[in-house]
Amino acid sequence: MKKVSIIYWSEYGNVELLATSIAKGAKDAGAAVVLKRVQEATVEDVTSADAVAFGSPSMDNNKVEQTEMEPFLKEFKLLPSNNKPTVLFGSFGWDDGAFMVNFKNIMSDYNFNVIGDVTVKETPNELELKKAEELGALLAK
Repeated sequence: MKKVSIIYWSEYGNVELLATSIAKGAKDAGAAVVLKRVQEATVEDVTSADAVAFGSPSMDNNKVEQTEMEPFLKEFKLLPSNNKPTVLFGSFGWDDGAFMVNFKNIMSDYNFNVIGDVTVKETPNELELKKAEELGALLAK
């Protein structure tokens, strides 16, 4: 059984909705899932997983959340990520969602293998939640 860790930061619940859908897809596909807000996550939650998902809303100047998520992710800059399968997810409101391009570049630089992403404007709709579930199932393969 694969272990999938889903780590996210959410202020208004939009990113949390995506995280929950990714977790459902991974569980339904047979994975053991760890679902945590970044404030509760540890480096081991990521290093011990077979696949991971990271989620954040777009913040200042198209960046991931900078107080908790960005410092957590930076911990992996020098740790071996072994090209671990990774899904990225997030929401945006005031910009065009360009932060996901930056998010993918950062995680690729940290040697994570980004195999999929989902970005939503404001609150995810049913189609976007379904895509998140599908990405969870992909992580469980």
